[in-house]
Amino acid sequence: MIQLGVNIDHVATVRQARRGVEPDPVRAAHEAEIGGADGITVHLREDRRHIQDHDVERLRHTVNVKLNLEMAATDEMVAIATRLRPQIAMLVPEGRQEVTTEGGLDVRGQMARLKDVVAALRNGGMIVSAFIDPDPSQVDAAAEAGFDVCEVHTGPYARAFAEAGGDFLLPALKREYKLVSEAGGRVLGAKMRFNAGHALNYHNVKPVAALPGVSELHIGHAIVSRAVYTGMREAVREMKRLMTEAAIG
Repeated sequence: MIQLGVNIDHVATVRQARRGVEPDPVRAAHEAEIGGADGITVHLREDRRHIQDHDVERLRHTVNVKLNLEMAATDEMVAIATRLRPQIAMLVPEGRQEVTTEGGLDVRGQMARLKDVVAALRNGGMIVSAFIDPDPSQVDAAAEAGFDVCEVHTGPYARAFAEAGGDFLLPALKREYKLVSEAGGRVLGAKMRFNAGHALNYHNVKPVAALPGVSELHIGHAIVSRAVYTGMREAVREMKRLMTEAAIG
């Protein structure tokens, strides 16, 4: 059964606009769980622009599903992860000027460093995931570095979907979807778990959820945006329904 990891970073983005206490990401996680989330994802950034250390602390002790901590491969973040021990540690690239994570981790270009980080996180009892572009060389590098999971970056697919209006007869969308599909097959062939995420929404999610062997989709902005109108429980419930329908055909 395909699973849904709900990223609640942007609940904290709204809170940090006033440096207050509302809306509370921990409460959002609870509502997402009730709506059917199989996991909660947060990104503790170096600049702490949204999720704060105390959020991760509270989530680790209150979330009843798996907690996925997105993090840069820095000594500071490795120390935090090995102390809190979320179920999953996902290594992502991080840029100070970006609004959200743009582009996958260059595993091939940081092989020696990432091997050490992956080993430290795995020794801490965590499943370790890499957020990578749908590039065969990066899939192979992730396997060599010892990652358990590859989350394939679906941002280019999502942009192509929007530009094509979802018309898969158009070459650009067909090409981007094929890249995600082939990367997923290569991930599975390397005996890693195939996840996907970034810029997925209620319109473009079904084709990705239908890919063979995909285990989990991580979705945040679209769900938090829908929740403004419907509430978090219903927003999560609807996304999970769409994914499940696609996965079972």
